[in-house]
Amino acid sequence: MGMPVLIYGKSGSGKSRSLKNFSEDEIFLINVERKLMPFRKHFKYELKSHNPDLIMQQLLKMPTKVAVIDDAGYLMTHFFMEHHREKSGNASFEMYDSIADIMFNLLTFIKNKLADDVIVYIILHEDKDDFGEVKLLTLGKLLDRKVNMQGMVTICLRCMSENGKHFFRTNTDGSDITKSPEEMFAEMEIENDLKAVDTAIREYYGFEVNENS
Repeated sequence: MGMPVLIYGKSGSGKSRSLKNFSEDEIFLINVERKLMPFRKHFKYELKSHNPDLIMQQLLKMPTKVAVIDDAGYLMTHFFMEHHREKSGNASFEMYDSIADIMFNLLTFIKNKLADDVIVYIILHEDKDDFGEVKLLTLGKLLDRKVNMQGMVTICLRCMSENGKHFFRTNTDGSDITKSPEEMFAEMEIENDLKAVDTAIREYYGFEVNENS
């Protein structure tokens, strides 16, 4: 089965920046918001789309072992903006059901349909719940309560920035949903480098490390 990995953080925390050390032909970039990367490199394999069905179709055909969906949260936003004006009453609840379906189906698809050594990094923004705990930014409590995206994955890394330094947090300090397997990462905070993260995951699970490593 494929492996979905969640990467989350505030705007400007370095989520997209973390891609810069991948080679130009090393990843399949799904650019949901059609935005420019915060560095000069251009990736050879790129899909610009917020259509979940098209994204899943292209994931089946991707020429790499690494995919990045940046920024996956806008899959929910685009669906909401395209449908909210036409929905009212019970139809409004159905719309939020559909939003939950988008993310649940994407995670399930990755795990059930992709090859064992394929890793898909799903980049999302962060938010806070009513108790002040940092969580994923979603649309609707149904997704948080019923789907619980972080519960569907083994690795959920938080992208952070302090005093001009970008880094990943690898495990929670009790205030967020960050998690990773025991001894996968040596430190609580590591460099903002998704390429290095990908190598660490592959070595930990015995996947073939990309030739460009």
